[in-house]
Formats: sequence, C-alpha cells, structure tokens
Amino acid sequence: MKRKYLPLAERTVYRALEDVVGCKWSAGVVMGLHEGARRPSALVRYVPGISKKILHERLRKLLAYGLIARTELPSRVRHVEYSLTPLGRELVRVIGWLRRLSRTYGLP
Repeated sequence: MKRKYLPLAERTVYRALEDVVGCKWSAGVVMGLHEGARRPSALVRYVPGISKKILHERLRKLLAYGLIARTELPSRVRHVEYSLTPLGRELVRVIGWLRRLSRTYGLP
C-alpha cells in the first residue's frame, strides 16, 4: 500500500542528506580529504573556487554530522588537520556511485 505522505522522520533525514550532499562544496571537501588533503590550506587548493569562509562553514557542518574529525596538532602555531570518519568514508562510496551513475547515463 502506498503512503499518502512522507513521514516527518524521513523528511528530516532527507534534509540532512540534502544539506551535505546538495551543497556544491561539500562533496569536493569530502573528496579532498579522501585524496589526502588534511589542512584547510590544502583543501582550498584542492577545491577550485572555494573561499576560506565557505570552507570553514562546510567543515563545521561536516563535523556536526560526524562525517569528519578535527585534530589540533601540538605546536607553537595552531595547526589543525581534518580526516574522514568511518561515516565519511561511506559518503565517499556514495559520491563515487553517483559519479559512475552520472557517467553511465550522461547526467550533468
């Protein structure tokens, strides 16, 4: 039997997914971390066109969703590195699947 509406719990999940994957910058940041860019400056170079402000907004959002982890390195100057969590690595698989789907069917 078909449902007549989308339950609130599912809408919440879809909104969270759209907030992460629907953003034009998040996938690039996640893939940058997957490819080995750990520091914010390396991510700015990896993702063409992203500003430092937008990068930091995306990093905060990805942290909030548990997709990445933040590590402060001991030093006189503050050094921060980011890495993917297991959930973030699963998202890399999803992004790869979407990329293959796009190539197979010629989607934009």
